[in-house]
Amino acid sequence: MDRRRFIEAAGAAAIGASATGAKAQKYSVPIIDTHVHLYDPTRPQGVPWPNKDQPTSIYRRFLPGDYAKIAEPHGVVGAIETECSPWIEDNYWVMDVSKNEPLMVGEVGDLLLGHPDYREHLERLHRNPLYLGIRVSNLWGRDVEALLKKPQVWADLKALAEAGLAMDFGAGPEQVRQLLQITDRIPNLRVVLNHLPAQRIPDDPAVRATWQKQTEELVKRPHIYGKFSAIFQRVDERGRRVQTGGRIPKDLAFYKPRLDEIYETFGPDRLMFGSDWTNSEPMSTFGELVALDLEYFTPKGREVMEKVFWKNSLAAYRWKKRRANQPSLT
Repeated sequence: MDRRRFIEAAGAAAIGASATGAKAQKYSVPIIDTHVHLYDPTRPQGVPWPNKDQPTSIYRRFLPGDYAKIAEPHGVVGAIETECSPWIEDNYWVMDVSKNEPLMVGEVGDLLLGHPDYREHLERLHRNPLYLGIRVSNLWGRDVEALLKKPQVWADLKALAEAGLAMDFGAGPEQVRQLLQITDRIPNLRVVLNHLPAQRIPDDPAVRATWQKQTEELVKRPHIYGKFSAIFQRVDERGRRVQTGGRIPKDLAFYKPRLDEIYETFGPDRLMFGSDWTNSEPMSTFGELVALDLEYFTPKGREVMEKVFWKNSLAAYRWKKRRANQPSLT
């Protein structure tokens, strides 16, 4: 089947699943999107991201209802918001705009490890079943390496694990090294690595080999998961990633070698679907994004598809079902 026909068929199957419910499950599997960004630049206080320099398709209001219109026709039955703001009040704002939209099954928020108010907000936020964890990164001018030198940060990470919440983290060479350190000391912390396909491959073969070896060691630990997200890339005429210009390949063959490497490293029990919407919108339509994932995973069989498209997200984030068409293990 050629690429165009596959996209059309995948889209039709997903629409059928959304329209006819359980009867259509023989054609598709329900999808939980584990990486969506919500924000509203029209708020009086504005937003820290995106800014007016972003593509106009991103710099607009994007709330659960807006996402539902884009995603539900393609088989998405639930979504998890991932932080795009360092403002403490936006942890609460996301849960507020999601409370009446049962498509949203959770939020991965932002709390600064080591901050004097961390414990207070962690306690308040995790009482809400929509609050599933926090993202820890070098975003917003932060330095994770420096944070890990502070005893209070380790106590805060332990409190996160004891609260039953997950931690989103990067997956590059530095981050994998840091995660080995973190999970050595806090083995019960559930960790989700963001955007595995988008990680930049080191030019130095020795650095890449060490990164791959350490990633393989990390995945041996029982609570490590990864997002199969941010697949589409902008590249130059030689296939090297660029920030502007170039082209955006839409055929699976271009991405398959890296996707195969990820799949072989993580296996079907640790990977989960994520769209990175709206951040990914300039790279593809939502339909193209879902279709590429379906094209890759469909040959691996229904059992693998169910794990990647919803079961693994349930294990990683422990989200709660909010409406009838969302899957569960019971």
